Amino acid sequence: MAEKTEAQKRAQRAYMERFAVARVRMEREKYEAVQAHAEAHGESVNSFINRAIAEAMERDSAACTVTGGPAEGTK
Repeated sequence: MAEKTEAQKRAQRAYMERFAVARVRMEREKYEAVQAHAEAHGESVNSFINRAIAEAMERDSAACTVTGGPAEGTK
């Protein structure tokens, strides 16, 4: 594969600057289960984790709207 041009390198840096990196630590067995689940649903681990976070945040927001306060167990 040919080396990237300077323009390609600049474009990739600009693209990557849009993102923050969040590291998640979990036991290897749990990671392997997450990986298998994501693969079974045609997703990468990253996309599965992002989807799971979005769904949990949506549920939590809906719970706040219904109860008029934070979801149980949160501040």
